[in-house]
Amino acid sequence: MKTIKEQKAHLVCMAILSGLLFAASASAAGPKPVNLRTAGEFVILTETGITTTGTTTVVGDMGVSPIAATAMTGFGLIADPTNTFSTSSLVTEKIYAADYAPPTPTKMTTAISDMETAFTDAAGRTSPNFIELGGGDISGRTLLPGLYKWGTGVLVTNAGITIAGGPNDVWIFQIAGDMLVNDSAMVTLVGGAQAKNIFWQVSGKATFGTAADVKGIILSQTLISMNTGAKLSGRALAQTAVTLIANTITAP
Repeated sequence: MKTIKEQKAHLVCMAILSGLLFAASASAAGPKPVNLRTAGEFVILTETGITTTGTTTVVGDMGVSPIAATAMTGFGLIADPTNTFSTSSLVTEKIYAADYAPPTPTKMTTAISDMETAFTDAAGRTSPNFIELGGGDISGRTLLPGLYKWGTGVLVTNAGITIAGGPNDVWIFQIAGDMLVNDSAMVTLVGGAQAKNIFWQVSGKATFGTAADVKGIILSQTLISMNTGAKLSGRALAQTAVTLIANTITAP
Protein backbone atom coordinates (compact mmCIF):
# COMPACT_ATOMS: atom_id res chain seq x y z
CA MET A 1 0.00 0.00 0.00
CA LYS A 2 1.27 3.48 -0.88
CA THR A 3 2.16 5.88 1.94
CA ILE A 4 0.33 9.20 2.21
CA LYS A 5 3.45 10.90 0.87
CA GLU A 6 3.55 8.61 -2.16
CA GLN A 7 -0.16 9.13 -2.80
CA LYS A 8 0.30 12.91 -2.74
CA ALA A 9 3.25 12.66 -5.14
CA HIS A 10 1.15 10.55 -7.49
CA LEU A 11 -1.68 13.10 -7.41
CA VAL A 12 0.74 15.94 -8.14
CA CYS A 13 2.13 14.05 -11.16
CA MET A 14 -1.37 13.37 -12.44
CA ALA A 15 -2.29 17.03 -12.04
CA ILE A 16 0.78 18.11 -14.00
CA LEU A 17 -0.01 15.62 -16.77
CA SER A 18 -3.64 16.79 -16.86
CA GLY A 19 -2.48 20.37 -17.20
CA LEU A 20 -0.18 19.44 -20.06
CA LEU A 21 -2.97 17.57 -21.83
CA PHE A 22 -5.36 20.50 -21.38
CA ALA A 23 -2.80 22.90 -22.81
CA ALA A 24 -2.12 20.52 -25.70
CA SER A 25 -5.81 20.30 -26.52
CA ALA A 26 -6.10 24.10 -26.61
CA SER A 27 -3.36 24.46 -29.24
CA ALA A 28 -1.44 21.75 -31.06
CA ALA A 29 1.83 20.70 -29.43
CA GLY A 30 4.76 18.96 -31.03
CA PRO A 31 6.21 19.32 -34.54
CA LYS A 32 4.23 19.92 -37.69
CA PRO A 33 2.68 16.70 -39.02
CA VAL A 34 4.31 14.84 -41.88
CA ASN A 35 2.47 15.47 -45.15
CA LEU A 36 1.78 12.05 -46.69
CA ARG A 37 0.12 13.54 -49.76
CA THR A 38 -1.38 10.76 -51.91
CA ALA A 39 0.42 8.05 -49.90
CA GLY A 40 -2.11 8.90 -47.21
CA GLU A 41 -4.84 7.35 -49.37
CA PHE A 42 -3.44 3.88 -48.59
CA VAL A 43 -3.53 1.82 -45.43
CA ILE A 44 -0.77 -0.42 -46.87
CA LEU A 45 1.64 0.79 -49.55
CA THR A 46 4.86 -0.95 -50.57
CA GLU A 47 7.43 -1.14 -53.33
CA THR A 48 8.21 -4.88 -53.34
CA GLY A 49 5.08 -6.70 -52.20
CA ILE A 50 2.43 -7.54 -49.59
CA THR A 51 1.93 -11.09 -48.34
CA THR A 52 -0.54 -12.58 -45.89
CA THR A 53 -1.41 -15.91 -44.33
CA GLY A 54 -4.42 -16.58 -42.15
CA THR A 55 -7.50 -14.38 -41.93
CA THR A 56 -6.21 -10.82 -42.26
CA THR A 57 -8.46 -7.75 -42.31
CA VAL A 58 -7.34 -4.60 -44.12
CA VAL A 59 -9.68 -1.62 -43.70
CA GLY A 60 -8.79 0.80 -46.49
CA ASP A 61 -6.96 0.80 -49.85
CA MET A 62 -3.67 -0.97 -50.43
CA GLY A 63 -1.24 -1.06 -53.31
CA VAL A 64 2.21 -1.85 -54.71
CA SER A 65 4.58 -0.19 -57.17
CA PRO A 66 6.80 -0.61 -59.16
CA ILE A 67 6.28 -4.32 -58.46
CA ALA A 68 3.36 -6.06 -60.21
CA ALA A 69 0.15 -7.37 -58.64
CA THR A 70 1.61 -10.88 -58.48
CA ALA A 71 3.69 -9.64 -55.52
CA MET A 72 0.51 -9.44 -53.43
CA THR A 73 -0.09 -12.99 -52.23
CA GLY A 74 -2.66 -14.61 -49.97
CA PHE A 75 -5.42 -12.14 -50.78
CA GLY A 76 -7.20 -14.01 -53.57
CA LEU A 77 -7.31 -10.92 -55.78
CA ILE A 78 -10.37 -10.45 -57.98
CA ALA A 79 -9.80 -8.16 -60.96
CA ASP A 80 -12.34 -5.43 -61.62
CA PRO A 81 -13.71 -5.40 -65.21
CA THR A 82 -11.90 -2.10 -65.79
CA ASN A 83 -8.61 -3.73 -64.75
CA THR A 84 -7.73 -0.49 -62.94
CA PHE A 85 -7.98 -2.16 -59.52
CA SER A 86 -8.84 -5.44 -57.83
CA THR A 87 -10.71 -6.50 -54.72
CA SER A 88 -10.37 -9.14 -52.02
CA SER A 89 -12.55 -10.57 -49.28
CA LEU A 90 -9.79 -9.53 -46.88
CA VAL A 91 -9.70 -5.87 -47.96
CA THR A 92 -12.63 -3.48 -47.50
CA GLU A 93 -11.61 -1.06 -50.27
CA LYS A 94 -9.63 -1.21 -53.52
CA ILE A 95 -6.28 -2.79 -54.33
CA TYR A 96 -3.90 -1.21 -56.84
CA ALA A 97 -0.71 -2.29 -58.63
CA ALA A 98 1.70 -0.75 -61.13
CA ASP A 99 0.72 -3.21 -63.89
CA TYR A 100 -3.01 -2.42 -63.85
CA ALA A 101 -4.67 -0.39 -66.60
CA PRO A 102 -4.26 3.41 -66.80
CA PRO A 103 -4.55 5.68 -64.89
CA THR A 104 -3.46 3.32 -62.09
CA PRO A 105 0.28 3.17 -63.01
CA THR A 106 0.55 6.95 -62.75
CA LYS A 107 -1.46 6.95 -59.52
CA MET A 108 0.90 4.40 -57.99
CA THR A 109 4.09 6.10 -59.15
CA THR A 110 2.91 9.31 -57.52
CA ALA A 111 1.91 7.55 -54.28
CA ILE A 112 5.31 5.83 -53.97
CA SER A 113 7.12 9.11 -54.62
CA ASP A 114 4.98 10.80 -51.96
CA MET A 115 5.75 7.98 -49.50
CA GLU A 116 9.49 8.40 -50.04
CA THR A 117 9.18 12.18 -49.68
CA ALA A 118 7.28 11.73 -46.41
CA PHE A 119 10.01 9.41 -45.09
CA THR A 120 12.70 11.96 -45.99
CA ASP A 121 10.67 14.73 -44.34
CA ALA A 122 10.25 12.78 -41.10
CA ALA A 123 13.90 11.70 -41.05
CA GLY A 124 15.11 15.24 -41.73
CA ARG A 125 13.35 17.04 -38.88
CA THR A 126 15.83 18.85 -36.64
CA SER A 127 16.01 20.08 -33.03
CA PRO A 128 14.56 16.99 -31.32
CA ASN A 129 12.88 17.42 -27.95
CA PHE A 130 14.09 14.00 -26.77
CA ILE A 131 17.36 12.29 -27.74
CA GLU A 132 18.17 8.62 -27.08
CA LEU A 133 15.30 8.32 -24.59
CA GLY A 134 15.69 5.18 -22.48
CA GLY A 135 18.68 4.14 -24.56
CA GLY A 136 16.12 2.91 -27.08
CA ASP A 137 13.98 0.94 -24.60
CA ILE A 138 10.87 3.07 -24.13
CA SER A 139 8.79 0.37 -22.43
CA GLY A 140 6.43 1.57 -19.70
CA ARG A 141 6.90 5.24 -20.55
CA THR A 142 4.38 7.99 -21.19
CA LEU A 143 5.36 9.96 -24.29
CA LEU A 144 4.27 13.58 -24.64
CA PRO A 145 4.09 15.41 -28.01
CA GLY A 146 7.41 16.16 -29.63
CA LEU A 147 10.24 15.05 -31.89
CA TYR A 148 12.12 11.99 -30.62
CA LYS A 149 15.45 10.80 -32.02
CA TRP A 150 17.44 7.58 -31.60
CA GLY A 151 20.72 6.60 -33.25
CA THR A 152 19.85 2.97 -32.46
CA GLY A 153 16.77 0.77 -32.59
CA VAL A 154 13.69 1.16 -30.40
CA LEU A 155 12.16 -1.55 -28.21
CA VAL A 156 8.69 -1.77 -26.67
CA THR A 157 8.31 -4.76 -24.35
CA ASN A 158 4.98 -6.16 -23.19
CA ALA A 159 4.91 -3.33 -20.64
CA GLY A 160 3.71 -1.21 -23.57
CA ILE A 161 3.81 2.57 -23.87
CA THR A 162 1.31 5.40 -23.43
CA ILE A 163 1.11 8.30 -25.89
CA ALA A 164 -0.51 11.25 -24.14
CA GLY A 165 -1.71 14.45 -25.75
CA GLY A 166 -4.54 16.28 -27.43
CA PRO A 167 -6.31 15.46 -30.71
CA ASN A 168 -4.16 17.89 -32.73
CA ASP A 169 -0.81 17.14 -31.11
CA VAL A 170 1.96 15.47 -33.11
CA TRP A 171 4.64 12.89 -32.39
CA ILE A 172 7.54 12.04 -34.72
CA PHE A 173 9.86 9.18 -33.77
CA GLN A 174 13.13 9.09 -35.71
CA ILE A 175 14.60 5.58 -35.41
CA ALA A 176 17.97 4.89 -37.05
CA GLY A 177 17.75 1.13 -36.46
CA ASP A 178 14.90 -1.35 -36.08
CA MET A 179 11.57 -0.92 -34.31
CA LEU A 180 10.61 -3.97 -32.24
CA VAL A 181 7.25 -4.23 -30.47
CA ASN A 182 7.18 -7.40 -28.40
CA ASP A 183 4.38 -9.95 -28.07
CA SER A 184 1.20 -8.51 -26.50
CA ALA A 185 2.72 -5.01 -26.20
CA MET A 186 0.18 -2.23 -26.52
CA VAL A 187 0.47 1.39 -27.59
CA THR A 188 -2.22 3.19 -25.57
CA LEU A 189 -3.52 6.63 -26.56
CA VAL A 190 -4.83 9.01 -23.87
CA GLY A 191 -6.05 12.59 -23.73
CA GLY A 192 -7.50 12.48 -27.24
CA ALA A 193 -4.23 11.61 -29.01
CA GLN A 194 -4.87 10.30 -32.53
CA ALA A 195 -3.03 7.63 -34.49
CA LYS A 196 -3.04 9.83 -37.61
CA ASN A 197 -0.73 12.29 -35.83
CA ILE A 198 1.88 9.72 -34.77
CA PHE A 199 4.74 9.06 -37.19
CA TRP A 200 7.26 6.23 -36.72
CA GLN A 201 10.16 6.85 -39.14
CA VAL A 202 12.11 3.59 -39.14
CA SER A 203 15.35 3.27 -41.10
CA GLY A 204 15.56 -0.45 -40.30
CA LYS A 205 12.70 -2.92 -40.15
CA ALA A 206 9.56 -2.68 -38.04
CA THR A 207 8.50 -5.93 -36.35
CA PHE A 208 5.30 -6.33 -34.34
CA GLY A 209 5.07 -9.41 -32.12
CA THR A 210 2.14 -11.76 -31.66
CA ALA A 211 -0.97 -9.88 -30.49
CA ALA A 212 0.87 -6.54 -30.36
CA ASP A 213 -1.36 -3.46 -30.73
CA VAL A 214 0.33 -0.48 -32.41
CA LYS A 215 -0.93 2.98 -33.33
CA GLY A 216 0.49 5.42 -35.85
CA ILE A 217 1.89 5.83 -39.34
CA ILE A 218 4.81 3.46 -39.97
CA LEU A 219 7.25 4.93 -42.50
CA SER A 220 9.76 2.12 -42.95
CA GLN A 221 12.76 2.14 -45.23
CA THR A 222 12.77 -1.65 -45.16
CA LEU A 223 10.41 -4.41 -44.00
CA ILE A 224 7.23 -4.11 -41.92
CA SER A 225 6.53 -7.53 -40.40
CA MET A 226 3.42 -8.29 -38.33
CA ASN A 227 3.24 -11.56 -36.43
CA THR A 228 0.08 -13.54 -35.65
CA GLY A 229 -2.82 -11.42 -34.42
CA ALA A 230 -0.92 -8.12 -34.28
CA LYS A 231 -3.00 -5.00 -34.91
CA LEU A 232 -2.16 -1.63 -36.41
CA SER A 233 -4.37 1.44 -36.27
CA GLY A 234 -2.56 3.60 -38.77
CA ARG A 235 -0.74 2.98 -42.05
CA ALA A 236 2.00 0.56 -43.10
CA LEU A 237 4.11 2.41 -45.69
CA ALA A 238 7.22 0.44 -46.62
CA GLN A 239 9.94 0.99 -49.17
CA THR A 240 10.32 -2.80 -49.38
CA ALA A 241 7.56 -5.22 -48.26
CA VAL A 242 4.83 -5.80 -45.68
CA THR A 243 4.27 -9.34 -44.36
CA LEU A 244 1.10 -10.25 -42.46
CA ILE A 245 -0.18 -13.22 -40.45
CA ALA A 246 -3.87 -12.95 -39.53
CA ASN A 247 -3.61 -9.25 -38.71
CA THR A 248 -5.96 -6.28 -38.57
CA ILE A 249 -4.80 -3.02 -40.18
CA THR A 250 -7.18 -0.09 -39.97
CA ALA A 251 -6.78 3.40 -41.42
CA PRO A 252 -6.60 6.00 -38.64
